[in-house]
Parts: sequence; structure tokens; C-alpha cells
Amino acid sequence: MTTSTPGTAVLGEHGPPPPPAPRRHPGRILAATLSALLGTGLLAGAATTAWNEHRAAHRPVPPDASYRAAASLWHSAPVDRLLPPVLAAPDTGPGGADRSWTRIALAPDADCAAALTPEWRAALTAAGCSRVLRATYTDATRSSLVTVGLVFTPADATTMAGLRGRLPAPPAYEYADSRRAAWTATVTDQAPAVVYAVSAFADGRTMDAPLPAGDAARQGATGTVAEAGLGHAAQAVADRVGRALGALAAPPAPTHTPRPEPRR
Repeated sequence: MTTSTPGTAVLGEHGPPPPPAPRRHPGRILAATLSALLGTGLLAGAATTAWNEHRAAHRPVPPDASYRAAASLWHSAPVDRLLPPVLAAPDTGPGGADRSWTRIALAPDADCAAALTPEWRAALTAAGCSRVLRATYTDATRSSLVTVGLVFTPADATTMAGLRGRLPAPPAYEYADSRRAAWTATVTDQAPAVVYAVSAFADGRTMDAPLPAGDAARQGATGTVAEAGLGHAAQAVADRVGRALGALAAPPAPTHTPRPEPRR
């Protein structure tokens, strides 16, 4: 006589078979694959475009391009950057004395015929002349005046170099030319422009023909102009304004940023 336990499974017996896996449609698989590839390509393309734009923005500007672009600084740069309200000039007075200069008169930008003497216009024949900016400064004691000018031209660097040593004494601004004491005129390296300066006594006295600032500032130079430091003053003001122009004309320094990795 045998017995069996109800509900006990027989060894080796299997349950119902699992449902069949859904069939993958070949068209859907291809579409999904193409979509994934397209998305990856778009991301890679966007990363490449961004990198190229970044490189273009930080690519060094060729020196000749920045030189030509500086010809427009007379109207594109703020006037307080070109002709600063205050010029600090340490160690530039006679015997290395500290000097500072405050702007007291600022002329509207002018065409060359209105701002320059016939001698200057003749000297600039080969280079041409676009615009002139002028201002007059006084020192801390208000005993002297310095007119400074920026003469912008459309010329190339070779033509501008030919002006060196050929420029006459520049005109004054806000005081008569008969009061001029010392002068300087420099062709800038960074822009097609000339920076000039001419100094005078503030008390209104008239002078003989103005002296080149280098002669009046020479060690051991004698005479009223030299002893009053008016040669030093013309040189110091022209130098500071020239530096301001050079800083504005200089191309931005390139920056080095790691290349971004494409998103995966």
C-alpha cells in the first residue's frame, strides 16, 4: 500500500514556459543607432565649434593689424585714457624731483588744418593727418603749463619712421605760441601717431624761440628754461601720454586655455 503527499511536486517537473521575447524590428534598431550617432556627432561638432571660436578670440593679433587699428583710437578710446586727468611723474624733475601734472584744458578733437601750424602740416605731407587731440596741464605749483598733442595719421610704420627728427616746434593750446619755452615731438612705435608737448611759464612771460626739451633738460644746462625744469616738464608729460597711447594700442596678450573635451 503506497501513499503520496498532496501538493508535493514531482522531482524534475517544470512550470509553464516563459513568454517569448518580443521581436526586435530591424528598422527600429537602425533608427535608434542612427539617432545615437547623430546626437554624438552634434555634441562633438558643438564642442569643436566652441573650441574654434575660443581660439579665434584668443589668437594673437598680428602686429601690423594692431598698428593699423590704433589709427582709430582718437575716436574709439575714452579721452581720459588718452589724455589722463592727472599725470604722475616721479623722478622726472631736475635732480630727480617728483612731479605731477593736472589737466586744466581739453580741446575737442580737431582737423589738422585747425590744430596744426603750416610747418607741421608740411612735415606731415607724406604721412597725412587724420585728427588731432590736445590738452593743457599745469604742475602742482601752478607755475608752469604744458600743452600735449596727439596727431593721428593713416600712414604705415615705415612712413612714420621717416618723420623722426623732421618735426618742428609744436603749437601751444590755451596760451600764445610766443610763450613757448621747451618742446618735444615723438613718433610712437605702437600707433601711427605723433605725441608732442610744449611747455611755458604760467605767469604769461614771452620767450625767444622754444628750446628742444632734450637740450633744456641736459645735465649742466643753464638758463631760465633749463633751471625752471621746463625741458623736463615737456619730456615727462609727452612720455606719460605716449605710454597711455601705447597701452591702448597694444594687442591683448593671448591666453592659453586647455582644449575642452567633447562630451560623450
